[in-house]
Amino acid sequence: MVDNAPLDDIPGTTVFTVERSRLGYHLNQFCMSLMKAPNRERFHADERAYLDEWPMSEEQKQAVVDRDFQRMLDLGGNVYFLSKIFASDGLSYVQAVSTMTEYSVEEYQAMMLAGGRSPDGWRSKSERPS
Repeated sequence: MVDNAPLDDIPGTTVFTVERSRLGYHLNQFCMSLMKAPNRERFHADERAYLDEWPMSEEQKQAVVDRDFQRMLDLGGNVYFLSKIFASDGLSYVQAVSTMTEYSVEEYQAMMLAGGRSPDGWRSKSERPS
């Protein structure tokens, strides 16, 4: 077993580990199904019924229904797979990813255009200033 504790201590980052890959396999496969228009139509017609066709945990299904992308990442979702959900909802990558931060869409976009997050500042969740 690999000790992922150091990876989980990185502020603002969810590292897609082997463990998360295993945990999120069915969630990510569901996301990939949305690449096909008939599946997107079925999903948007009755999200819960479509989700219940997939052997995901109830927590994963609820995160999808809530469009809680950060929770989906925590439950094994990969952002490249999750992009199928937000694209099917008509959201841009910037709109969706900004929901996983403390920034508005405009603030997130401005921050990224300015070069991204500063490398200065707190480097560990355990050392976060109060």
